[in-house]
Order: sequence, then C-alpha cells, then structure tokens
Amino acid sequence: MIQLGEVLRDRGSRYAVSGGPVQGRDGVEAFLAELKREKRYAKATHNTWACLLTDGGPSKGDDGEAGAGAVILKMLERAALRDHVVVVTRWYGGVHLGGDRFAHVVTCVRAYLDALGRAG
Repeated sequence: MIQLGEVLRDRGSRYAVSGGPVQGRDGVEAFLAELKREKRYAKATHNTWACLLTDGGPSKGDDGEAGAGAVILKMLERAALRDHVVVVTRWYGGVHLGGDRFAHVVTCVRAYLDALGRAG
C-alpha cells in the first residue's frame, strides 16, 4: 500500500491518496477495510475510489462525493493501470468547494501515479 498523507488543502478541506494492487472485488473490499483500520481514514468525510479489474471491469465508489469515482476511473484508464485500487480521501473543512473538488481529485491521483512511476 502506498499512502500520500496530505497532498493538498483548500478552504479547510484536506486531501490524501492511497492505493495498491488488488485481485477482484473482494480485494478492493479488503483494501478499503485495511485503510479504514487507521482511525483518521475511518473518520474521513469521503473515501472515494476506483479500479480497473481484469476479471470484473471498471469499478468505483463515490462515498458521498458524487462523481469523484468516475474522475479516478478515467485517470486509471488513461494510465492503463489494472488490478490496482486508488482511494482519494477528503476531510471536509466546512466550506463547499464546488467543481474545485474534482480538480483536487485529479491532483491527488496524479501525485499517486507519479509516486508509482506511472504517467497520468
């Protein structure tokens, strides 16, 4: 598991990104459960995620941040990253960010792909 603890802050909201290899939907669920064992991730406002599964196709979860999973999924498709889940975590800071929240998801996924050594 790769975790980038705090990628950015905006108007009180904080963003982090995590990810790692998975096998199937059960692997995704196990990854999310492992991530949420850390109290700060369990208490996060949103843990949005996506992955491209070889045996199950695209899969995503918005966790209340409508559309964020689709943004992550699109970036994983461009990077041709399969059987690897990426989770963007947001701790809400009290101010609505509007469309900026999608730009922040992109920034987080780019940081993750850079850390992984993949272009995105």
